[in-house]
Parts: sequence; structure tokens; C-alpha cells
Amino acid sequence: MTKRAESKYKLDRRMGQNIWGRPKSPVNRRDYGPGQHGQRRKGKLSDFGTQLKAKQKLKGYYGNISEKQFRMYYAEAIRMKGDSGDNLIGLLERRLDAVVYRSKFVATVFAARQFVNHGHVKVNGRRVNIASFLVKVGDVVEVKDSSRELAFVMEAISLSERDVPDYYETDHGKMTTKMTRVPLPSDVPYPVVMEPNLVIEFYSR
Repeated sequence: MTKRAESKYKLDRRMGQNIWGRPKSPVNRRDYGPGQHGQRRKGKLSDFGTQLKAKQKLKGYYGNISEKQFRMYYAEAIRMKGDSGDNLIGLLERRLDAVVYRSKFVATVFAARQFVNHGHVKVNGRRVNIASFLVKVGDVVEVKDSSRELAFVMEAISLSERDVPDYYETDHGKMTTKMTRVPLPSDVPYPVVMEPNLVIEFYSR
């Protein structure tokens, strides 16, 4: 299990954007960086700085994935056929914690990782407690019976701040979801603009 070593909302303020689109993000009130130097005027970013920021934003969005693991996704993305940026997003969206989050079984991607790690989720009828498990198109992901009435699960389903994307067939009555296709970056409902091709450029230097 990857430990998140910093406050998740510091990323919002460092990027100057509401990364997850949540109403309680501090960037809604303070659109400058954290710390005593957060309000200093920012200079123009270099190409490297722009690429680094794109990488930090995408990596942070998916629950602050470790650098080692994120680099593995890059390596796999460039090995696959097709556009490497599209491949990278496809791999990240296939993560089990991302699937649980997208299906609105929990409120945040951080909660999704914990939910999976604690054994509340099954894939094709078998319990899987690895958040980075890659779901394939057609796999059925479900919340196990004893976890379906948990208060935070019911609350997440009723949240109006986001909808389940159309590349899932989700039944909140049965608490099941199925990925019908691997999405392109333009399909993914990011609250902010993500630039996967800049991430590929960052690692390709």
C-alpha cells in the first residue's frame, strides 16, 4: 500500500487549481500556493517546469501515486501501440481505485484506495485488495454485500458534484459496475485540463 505523505489539498493550492472539483477545496478561497512564500508573484515556467507541473497534477489526481509506479505506467504506455498520452490515461483509468471512484461508490480517489485496500471490492466475484489492479474491459467490479450499506458509500452515491462517465455500465442498486471501453483523455471528466502528452515529454527527456 502506498502511503500518502502530504495533505492532499496542498496539491490544489500548489497547482492553483481545484484538481478534483470538490466544493471544499481551499483553492476556492485562497488561489495562491501554500506556505509563507505562497503569495509571491510566479515567473513564467520553462518547458521543463510546464512538463513537471503537468506530471505532478496528473500523478496527484490519481491519489498521489508513487513516482516509481507512475514511471512504470509511462514505460507501459510507450510500449503499447497508439498515442502514448492516450495509453497513459487509459492505464490510469483502469486502476481499480479509479474505477471505484468513477462509479461513485466513494466520494474521493483517496477513499477509493482505502476502500479497495480494506477488502470491500470484488472483481468478477473474487475479492481484490490491490488498488493498482488493472481492470479489463468487461470485468465486473462490485462492492461486497456486507459493505453496501456503509454510510459513506450511500452518501457518495447521492453526491451531485459529479456523474458516472458513459464508459461504465453502473448499477447502484446492485452496486456493480463494468468498464465498457478504455476511455480517451477527452472522455474522462477531469475538472481541470490534463496534459498527458506533456507528461510523456517529461519522461522522454
